[in-house]
Amino acid sequence: MTAVLALLSSALWGSADYLGGTVSRRLSPVVVVGVSQTLALLLLVPAVLLLGAPSDPGGYLPWALAAGVVGPAALMTFYAALSIGTMGVVAPVAATGVVVPVAIGLFGGERPTGLQLIGIAAAVAGVVLASGPEVRAVETHEARGGARSLVLAGLAAVGFGLTLWLIAGGSASSVGMTLLVQRVTSVTLFVSAAVVVVWSGRPGRPGGPAARDLPVLLAVGAADVAANGLYALASRSGLLSVVSVLGSLYPVATALLARFLDDERLRPVQLVGVAVALVGVVLIGAGGA
Repeated sequence: MTAVLALLSSALWGSADYLGGTVSRRLSPVVVVGVSQTLALLLLVPAVLLLGAPSDPGGYLPWALAAGVVGPAALMTFYAALSIGTMGVVAPVAATGVVVPVAIGLFGGERPTGLQLIGIAAAVAGVVLASGPEVRAVETHEARGGARSLVLAGLAAVGFGLTLWLIAGGSASSVGMTLLVQRVTSVTLFVSAAVVVVWSGRPGRPGGPAARDLPVLLAVGAADVAANGLYALASRSGLLSVVSVLGSLYPVATALLARFLDDERLRPVQLVGVAVALVGVVLIGAGGA
């Protein structure tokens, strides 16, 4: 059941990322994340209250607060990368952030296995293969997003990895309150930023959400919070190194949706790189089992 929950979370994250990346091509990533997080919070509050989570032990608080800061920052960076780059390349690069919780576990006393070392090497090699053609094509203006999309994806990877670790840490005390405090923190930050922008009189980027965007943004927020919940539940009953890897397979869903709905096509070497990176991610988790 642990593996099923983690895999379902990856499918939902992948779907949310596809929708979020698509809508970020016409809206600012800040708007996409801010509005979707707010709509998700409206769905989450009654669910948490019905489950009685507010009475859970308070050990979740520092973990949830940190996740509420790091998670949205990583998500905005990721959506920005998706909006200018190729989804089938950006998503797997961002997925290598799973190395972060694995490394934290190893630093905390776990010992690396042969499979973990092979997996880390494969993930790095896959990223190089997937990103190499994009970097070289910058000079000829052939690459969509170029090096900038890859740098953003790399930053998002670190943020996602930290968020996986933080959610797992908070969920050991309370799944519901970890998700709620995380979401309240992120929404508060976005509202505060919006107030500062309005108060300072700075013109923001045009293109706020239209009525037709709200259902998509609601779907993004709902899928993201559901994925977080499933991953949190899985982390309570399984090894972090395994659960975090299974939860990080979301690029498969993102790439498939982009391939069949947007007809994105990758170069052969990039396809190999994507495959090798994902194999590396799986090996990292398998080595920790």
